[in-house]
Amino acid sequence: MFNFRIQADSHISPSQQLIDQIQFAIASGQYPPGHRLPSTRQLAQITNLHRNTISKVYRQLEKKGLVESITGSGIYVKSQGDEGKKKNKHLVGLESSQADIIKRTIDQLLEQGNNLEQIKQLFFEEIEWRLRCSALILVTVPKVDIGAGQLMVLELEQALLVPTQLVPLEELNHILTQTTSATVVTSRYFVPQVLEIVSPESIRVIPIDIYDYKKELTIIRQLSKNTNLGIVSLSGGILRVAEILIHSLRGDEINTITATIHDQRKLNHLIRFSDVIMCDRNCSTLVKKNLQKLQSDLIRIPKIIATNNYISEKSIQLLKKELEISN
Repeated sequence: MFNFRIQADSHISPSQQLIDQIQFAIASGQYPPGHRLPSTRQLAQITNLHRNTISKVYRQLEKKGLVESITGSGIYVKSQGDEGKKKNKHLVGLESSQADIIKRTIDQLLEQGNNLEQIKQLFFEEIEWRLRCSALILVTVPKVDIGAGQLMVLELEQALLVPTQLVPLEELNHILTQTTSATVVTSRYFVPQVLEIVSPESIRVIPIDIYDYKKELTIIRQLSKNTNLGIVSLSGGILRVAEILIHSLRGDEINTITATIHDQRKLNHLIRFSDVIMCDRNCSTLVKKNLQKLQSDLIRIPKIIATNNYISEKSIQLLKKELEISN
C-alpha cells in the first residue's frame, strides 16, 4: 500500500494532501488501472482523517475521471484506455500488444464483411492520418502547473528529437481549432479533461506515466535525522507533492526546503542551508552554476542529486514506437 501521511500543520488542506498523494500514486503507475484503493475505513486509520473527508476525496477523484466506485466492491483506478475508446477512437492504448491488436482488428473487419484488400486500404488511411498527427506534438497541462509541462517538453524533445509545443490545458481548444491534426501528450490523470476538448476525428491523445521516484525516496529514507534537504524543480506542483511525500516518509525528522529554479532568492537560500539537494535533471546545471557562485560563502558544500526524468522510461519508449513512423 502507498505510504499515506497527512501533515497537520501544513498550509495545504488535509483533503488536498490526500488527493495529491493518490494522484501521484496513479500517475506514477504505483496504482495502475484496475487497482483497488484502500477503503474509507482503512484510510481513516492510516491518515487520522474523518471517513466523510475521505469519501469527499474519492468523489472528487471520481468526478475527475480517475477512479470509479463499484457498488459492493470498492473504489478502483479507472482505465483511461477504456474511457478513451468510448469517447475517442484515437486515444492510444499504450499497454496493449501490437500483434494482438492487429490480429483482433483484422478478424473484426473480416467479420463485418470486408475483404483483405479493403482492410489493407483502411490500414493505409490510418497510417496517413497518424503521419499528419505526428507532424504536430502538443504537451498540455493546467496553467497552475505549467512547470511540469515545461519539464515534459524538454524531456520529449531530448528523447524524440522532434519539435514539441507546450499548450496550457485552458487554451487547448483554441489551439486545436487552428490545426486539422495533432498528437496531444499529457499526464494520465489529465486525460479525462483532454478528452472533453479534443475532436475525435483529428486528434490523437497519448497518456504518459510519470517517474515513480522510488530511487530518490529510498535515498530520503536513509538520510540522517536533522538533515536539511533541498528540492529544486521547474514545477511548483512537483515541489508541493514532494513536500507531502517526504513528510509522509520522515515526518519532522528532516527539514525540507524547496525552490523553483527561476526563483533566485529562494534558490540561493536553499543552496546556503541544504546538506543535500535533489533537483530535476534539466535543472542540475543551473543549480551547480549557482552553487559555484556561492561556494566561497558556504560553510559546507551540499551534495547534488539529479533525479531521473519526470516522464517514465517506459512511456518514453512507447512514445518512440508510436511516433517512429514519422522519424
